[in-house]
Amino acid sequence: MRIGVVSDTHNHLPNVRRIVGLLNAAGVERVVHTGDITQAKTLDALAGLTAPLHGVFGNNDVEREALEAAIARHGFQFADPPLHLAWAGRRLVVVHDPRELGAHSEIEVALHGHTHRLAVERPGGRLVFNPGECAGHLPGHNAVGVVDLATLSVELLKF
Repeated sequence: MRIGVVSDTHNHLPNVRRIVGLLNAAGVERVVHTGDITQAKTLDALAGLTAPLHGVFGNNDVEREALEAAIARHGFQFADPPLHLAWAGRRLVVVHDPRELGAHSEIEVALHGHTHRLAVERPGGRLVFNPGECAGHLPGHNAVGVVDLATLSVELLKF
């Protein structure tokens, strides 16, 4: 199973539309957002994904009522971190802030955002991944990720 990973979109709709196209073209089976969506219209744009969307809320997701209404409208699954998932025989945890990962050592795949910096780490044989900049704040550094849960390989889709 290949999953798309996106983080910190911060309501930058031109990039969100590009992200939808990239992940749909990649043929991912599920997409994870690691937080900082910021506004419901971002979720409305992400409704163009062909794969189901799961995710967590970040520290800038303060418009919760509107976000939760959009999540319900589109049938997405979001939670306050940590979000625990079991896909393709792998145990995953999704958080926004990487400082929240310490208590989840039994997890094979840890996904986070918050820093806007790419992270592909393999402590103790597990994968810790942040696709980095997705919001357009750092032109030339925008990317989303694709994680293959069978091999724990990571592919960056830059835009």
